[in-house]
Amino acid sequence: MTGVRVRAMRADEHEAFRAIRLRMLADAPTAFGERLADAERVPDAEWRIRATRMTRLGRAAVIAEDDDGWCGIMRGHYSPVRGPELVGVYVDPRARGRAAGVADRLLAEIVAWAIDMGGDTLTLDVHEHNARAIAFYRGRGFVPTGHTQPYPLDPTTREVEMRRALTTP
Repeated sequence: MTGVRVRAMRADEHEAFRAIRLRMLADAPTAFGERLADAERVPDAEWRIRATRMTRLGRAAVIAEDDDGWCGIMRGHYSPVRGPELVGVYVDPRARGRAAGVADRLLAEIVAWAIDMGGDTLTLDVHEHNARAIAFYRGRGFVPTGHTQPYPLDPTTREVEMRRALTTP
């Protein structure tokens, strides 16, 4: 996919963040721990807070954009318990696939952030039924740790913890 730019999200981009978040929730309802109907009711002031929070120290928010707008996002969060975590991963259907390279470019930025944070691993949780995401993560060196937890929106299903070692480029 040509013409895709990858960069850090800015705190003032709450409207674009809201738009991609709603697309994420519509496209993959079990992937993000929030229901679309709930997110649609979030007031603008809260979207501003969310966008600002994602750009603070200890966090990273990286977006991919093309001439049609944002086509991907990945976020990092530093957990005092698990270290750097990968969260909020989404690539729009128009930008998916290894040939497009959007997910790999976003992940490279989050990996660089995690290394800068002093991490030696990067951890994530993925819904057990999200086969596409699990395959992507496995192909990038993530392996299940054996730890699972109930998925908050449906405790009859599980989130699988995956982790990969970080190496400096």
